[in-house]
Amino acid sequence: MQLVRYSAGSTPQWGVLRDDQVIPLSGLQEKITFQQLNSPGFLRVIKDAAAAAESEAVPIEDVKLLAPVPRPGKIVCVGLNYHDHAEEQDEEIPERPLLFAKAGTSVTNPDDPIVHPADIEQVDFEVELGVVIGQTAKDVNAENSFDYVAGYTAIDDVSGRDAQFEDGQYFRGKSYDTFAPIGPTFVPESDIDPHNLDVACRVNGETKQSSNTSEFIFGVDEIIEYISGIMTLRPGDVISTGTPGGVGIFRVPPELLEPDDIVTVEIEGIGALTNQVVAEDEI
Repeated sequence: MQLVRYSAGSTPQWGVLRDDQVIPLSGLQEKITFQQLNSPGFLRVIKDAAAAAESEAVPIEDVKLLAPVPRPGKIVCVGLNYHDHAEEQDEEIPERPLLFAKAGTSVTNPDDPIVHPADIEQVDFEVELGVVIGQTAKDVNAENSFDYVAGYTAIDDVSGRDAQFEDGQYFRGKSYDTFAPIGPTFVPESDIDPHNLDVACRVNGETKQSSNTSEFIFGVDEIIEYISGIMTLRPGDVISTGTPGGVGIFRVPPELLEPDDIVTVEIEGIGALTNQVVAEDEI
């Protein structure tokens, strides 16, 4: 089941995406939260509600898709988490997950612009699987970690490489406004295997990254165990699980994003998330 958060000229709402049509869930009595989406019983309620509202479905092109997690409490990112990405950098496999953060204000919607900052020259793309937390998690064991996951989405971890390298750390270069497109759908944890998903990134239709989450160095369960041993994860927090090889900065010569480029990150079972790059002075 693919859930979407969307607007049809009114207040943002949730729906079920099926066959390029959005079935509204406006008839639900309960408020949809990530705690609710972590509940198998509530997911059954959603399926029943969607079945009852099939006649109200609208074509996906008639709605505006929104980021399924518009205001995450925090975005925790994992660096160097694909074997092929480590190989392209000639880096040793890390002994533990390498963590950094993106500001929650960097989130933007499907089809909205990625703003190319005037003070940044090296804007890069990174397809990543996003894990959305559904229950408060602290000191979680790996074997129980999926109990705390509401579901999954796709993230383009847009990166200002010159800021990243100049600072010697990631936060500024990862956190410019619009540097975290999220979507297009949210898939409940029970409906997808996060460790066997094809992932890809295309720029202007040309494939730049192509891999599978089976290339993970640290699985989602290991990542949640590690992060929750350091900090409390709360419902609506997002973990961005790392990117495969093929990012622009490590291509020879580098292939970085320019205004008017169209970037699509796609994850099997979740869908394709597309955004156009726009120069800051054109906004």
